[in-house]
Amino acid sequence: MNKTAIKRLTMIGRHFPHSAKTDEKAPLKVCITGAAGNIGYALVFMIAQGRMFGPYQKLILHLLDLPAMAKSLEGVKMELQDGAFPLVSEIVVTTSTDKGFKEIDVALLVGSKPRGKGMERKDLLRDNGNIFKSQGKDLEKYAKKNVKVCVVGNPANTNALMCSLNAPSIPKENFTALTRLDQNRAIGQIAEKVGVPVESVKNVIIWGNHSATQYPDISHATLSNYPVVDQADSVKSCVDEEWYKKTFIPTVQKRGAAIIEARNLSSAASAANAVCDHVHDWIVGTKPGEVVSMGVISDGNSYGIKDGINYSFPVTCKDGKWTIVEGYSIDSFSKEKMQATEKELFEEKSQATGN
Repeated sequence: MNKTAIKRLTMIGRHFPHSAKTDEKAPLKVCITGAAGNIGYALVFMIAQGRMFGPYQKLILHLLDLPAMAKSLEGVKMELQDGAFPLVSEIVVTTSTDKGFKEIDVALLVGSKPRGKGMERKDLLRDNGNIFKSQGKDLEKYAKKNVKVCVVGNPANTNALMCSLNAPSIPKENFTALTRLDQNRAIGQIAEKVGVPVESVKNVIIWGNHSATQYPDISHATLSNYPVVDQADSVKSCVDEEWYKKTFIPTVQKRGAAIIEARNLSSAASAANAVCDHVHDWIVGTKPGEVVSMGVISDGNSYGIKDGINYSFPVTCKDGKWTIVEGYSIDSFSKEKMQATEKELFEEKSQATGN
């Protein structure tokens, strides 16, 4: 081969690295429960495009749903095939957890009874509690022991806890609950209020439960490229306190209910997007200097929150592991909000476990 041909091949490799790199990693087996539902349907295509694990990670997708959804699952599979996604090595369609959870690396537990108009969280806890206890047992039986689990179905924090309690050989830190949707909602509200792009808003924290008691905290959040200043400034100094307490916090807390009121359906595309953000940062890692919010098992040593519940903390992630960010100062207003959502989580745990 002459030098000109070698140079051309080298340039092709530089411009099209995708084909060269995808074969370097073994495919990840990813199970999506409720894959034929609204969130699942949006999510599977985002995953197939590389939004969750990056542009070089090959995937084996396990699409799991109830027997009544079997035909719809086949339709989702057909659409994935028609998308001709280079990252998707195989698509497994099933209505049984033994096949759906078999040797999986990642479980995205989306499927649950949806929250309807006028439903209370206690209704969701009652109806979905047994589902997630059962899924915990099945993960214990069939999944890899290092499987990473993101619980989306509500009430997500307590469902994640129930899964963990029923899968004792899987590390408790491998069970997380989605509060990234709340963080994204908070970022969107701040960006609109202040007049900056969403990427300028950093380090908003969601404390506690994915519920109306959650505490969206801007005490440590910063803005970059804010029109009035040259560099990063605190979010709190750029908004008035009345808006923060009386508009911002309730808006984020009740955003899910507001979407149901507007659409007669719960959040779907925004939830799927948040699942991708959550798992991507967990597996690939958070950006330097940024924290994200995740529902994780409490250890009793962080910010005065007692152990034994799944509570949303600020975390950073590296090498597939999350670490709670310590050292944030907590004022009396924040402490009160954090304790209120902690109280609700212990009440949910008591209802779910019967203790």
